[in-house]
Amino acid sequence: MTTSELRYLAGPLFAALLLAGCQSASAPVGEREGYFSWVDEQGRVQYTRIPESEREAARSRADGHAESGAAPTQSLEEETEYTLDNFPDGDKLAKAGNVRPGQRQPYFTWRDADGNVRVSYYTPDARTDVEKGLIAAPVELTPASVYHRTESHYTEPVEGYDPDAFAVLGIDQEPEDEFTAFSRSCCEQLAGRSSQPWQEGREFAVRLEQESSEHDFSSGRSPFQLIALPADVSAPAFVARLRSYAHNGLVVPSLAFLDEDLRPVRLVTDLVLDYTPETWRQRGYLEAWVPVFPGQGERWLIVFTKAQDLQGQTVIETRHGPKTIPHVRFGELGIATFED
Repeated sequence: MTTSELRYLAGPLFAALLLAGCQSASAPVGEREGYFSWVDEQGRVQYTRIPESEREAARSRADGHAESGAAPTQSLEEETEYTLDNFPDGDKLAKAGNVRPGQRQPYFTWRDADGNVRVSYYTPDARTDVEKGLIAAPVELTPASVYHRTESHYTEPVEGYDPDAFAVLGIDQEPEDEFTAFSRSCCEQLAGRSSQPWQEGREFAVRLEQESSEHDFSSGRSPFQLIALPADVSAPAFVARLRSYAHNGLVVPSLAFLDEDLRPVRLVTDLVLDYTPETWRQRGYLEAWVPVFPGQGERWLIVFTKAQDLQGQTVIETRHGPKTIPHVRFGELGIATFED
């Protein structure tokens, strides 16, 4: 081979050797150990070096599994056969932010003021929408003693019936139920008494005062307030929020729902009221949530008190210790229609 031919081949041969050397010198950055790749907001692939401390911790965990002979934690996979013994607990998984055992902690990347890419790990927010305040909590109706009107099964007595026969024979007659006893003393005779309308869209006040009308109910004499309920066309059923505000004591209310002729339809007593302490802008109050059914013939509401409730008291906790609030006959209540 002549000198000119050697010179002709030297250029391409040198370029090929140089290219081969560059390709074999190192793998792409994304394939090297100690780097992870991510995509920035412009869609460009970026590479960030994993801190040495994190790599050492990962190696230590791997060496520990190898020395102890323990198998690494198995992540949730479709081909895994789950039984009642190893099935993942949904509640525990939710509390962990839906991060399954064996998975890496979620992270996000960001750029600091100097332009350096940073990685921050975080724990997913496992709170419910109610706990976050995004949606309102469902209303829980207040426990109470509720009595309904039932159809009467009264029949005419037979000829020669003696009304005192049970007493003569020493047989105790069945005691009168709460609703029947209440109906005997209320409420058709209240026709013509002053009443107030139901007010939509806002809380309205109901006051039991010394000037209020009083009536002898089956549970004792009490001041009362008669309230006209909304028509069933506009509200066949709804939930009412009832608050009794503290002022020299607390009124523990009982409720009676009447039809258009002022005959009892439903009686609600012994409400298990929750107390909310006073704040700098609002007095303390007892609160109850009670359903109302205008679509079932309820046209009037009577708010009154039971003599038995006046003998009790509400005990609350303060920073100075327990405090008792007496139950009283007179006070102010607030009623509002709950709007979902």
